[in-house]
Amino acid sequence: MPNSVPTLAVFRNRTFRMLWIATLASNFGGLVQSVGAAWMMTTLTSSQAMVALVQSSVTLPIMIFSLTAGVFADNYDRRKIMLWAQSFMCVVSVVLAFMAYEGLLSPWSLLFFTFMIGCGTALHTPSWQASVGDIVTKEELPAAVSVNSMGFNMMRSVGPAAGGAIVALAGAAAAFAVNAFSYIAIIAALFGWQPQRPPRTLPREPFGSAFAAGLRYVALSPNLIRIILRGCLFGVSAVAVLALLPLVVRDHLAGNALTYGVLLGCFGFGAVGGALANGRLRERFRNETITRMGFAGFIVTFAVLALSPSAMLSGASLLLAGFCWVISLSLFNVTMQLSTPRWVVGRVLALYQTGTFGGMAAGSWIWGAIAEQAGLVTALFVACGALFAGIIVGLVAPLPDSHDLNLDPLNRFTEPPLQLDIKPRSGPIMIMVDYEIDQNDVPRFLELMGQRRRVRIRDGAQQWALLRDLENPDLWTESYHVPTWVEYIRHNERRTHADAGVFEQLRALHKGRESLRVHRMIERQTVSPRDDIPRRASSASAARG
Repeated sequence: MPNSVPTLAVFRNRTFRMLWIATLASNFGGLVQSVGAAWMMTTLTSSQAMVALVQSSVTLPIMIFSLTAGVFADNYDRRKIMLWAQSFMCVVSVVLAFMAYEGLLSPWSLLFFTFMIGCGTALHTPSWQASVGDIVTKEELPAAVSVNSMGFNMMRSVGPAAGGAIVALAGAAAAFAVNAFSYIAIIAALFGWQPQRPPRTLPREPFGSAFAAGLRYVALSPNLIRIILRGCLFGVSAVAVLALLPLVVRDHLAGNALTYGVLLGCFGFGAVGGALANGRLRERFRNETITRMGFAGFIVTFAVLALSPSAMLSGASLLLAGFCWVISLSLFNVTMQLSTPRWVVGRVLALYQTGTFGGMAAGSWIWGAIAEQAGLVTALFVACGALFAGIIVGLVAPLPDSHDLNLDPLNRFTEPPLQLDIKPRSGPIMIMVDYEIDQNDVPRFLELMGQRRRVRIRDGAQQWALLRDLENPDLWTESYHVPTWVEYIRHNERRTHADAGVFEQLRALHKGRESLRVHRMIERQTVSPRDDIPRRASSASAARG
């Protein structure tokens, strides 16, 4: 996929630049906190599984709560959601620092606090990632995602080393306090950002239907399913580098907290290189090729960590791992965003995060359990096998190549004049569209209708059916239901330019002298005074479509 905007050119956008710098400070604090939590767990318990669970406790909330956070991101003020999330994490971090300073933490209470910080991250991330597409243009989006990854991994280059030094010199409580202070910058930046929000023309979508709409959209989008699948496989296997690195340092390299921080810094430097190389890689290689590079790079890294007692060689392998980490995850993220319309992007990104970070949470536990039962080296080689399986899956379900889909709203729908007085919540509404199709065009018509069915249901239609008249075989009727009149309007406003091609081809196959006829009907129930059996009747309005 060509990257028409240079990676660093996105910093010309003042709003993006301000939030990026503030996020940089927050990421630094988060990485310092991660080092403090992971190393503190090694001092609280000798259990390798408990050490690995520190990583799971951060990623598990993202798996559990991301879709809920995605619904909020698509239906509420994203800036306010991020403010609440950052403020919550700041308070939790202050309490964690106090508990650590007073020596009140146990292994399980440490996991509880890291889990709560993970909950704040789960609430924040869908709103932030969806906001990036609002702040920058579509052409700038790949560059914006890359520099976000670059910023995080710049901090990964210095944050863990700084965290290791802070823990070594002042203890884990100081690391937790640094994290608490780091939230101030992004909270201030969010207060200073006043986004321009388009006026809302429809009532806010109810939580339950919005939740279901996100699941439905992804379920009926095969390309999105493939991206989520590969993200999950990558998360399960690649996270072993983060889950097991404290054990590699302690047991394999005989290092200390500073060694751990420096090795994480190597991972971060490699990730910065990956972010800077992202654009050129996307220009030269297909998405599936880049993904295989990412999986293969981690196989090399895990083999080195398992076999080499050299901290220097381990650091070099972690440079490669960081590079592959960023090129893979940023590719997944960009492809998801460019394949999703804005009305559902928060929920789709949340589902992607659920798959990827859910895989990370499961992987952290799996590799910790294997390391405890069979040894650290065995766990690393099993992770190599999982990565190889991820490459094999790509042969069966390759990652789709990025292509320029115009997913902007089509904006052709106008609410029809009705003769029957109904309310926005009146319903159920039944829609019927009549076609006259020549017998020779039926195979093509059915093929196009298969695509239209997927789009209709994906965008909220229910009980979709295609009917053929027994007395006039050239007459076909497409029918579907929506719960209310406002949902019918919402359904039509979701139509994008990318969907228009199928609609136009169907219109061209219609051989009737008149244009397509659309019937919009509301269901009514009546009960005869002489009969307890309800009978359905319909009052209809017909309009020429």
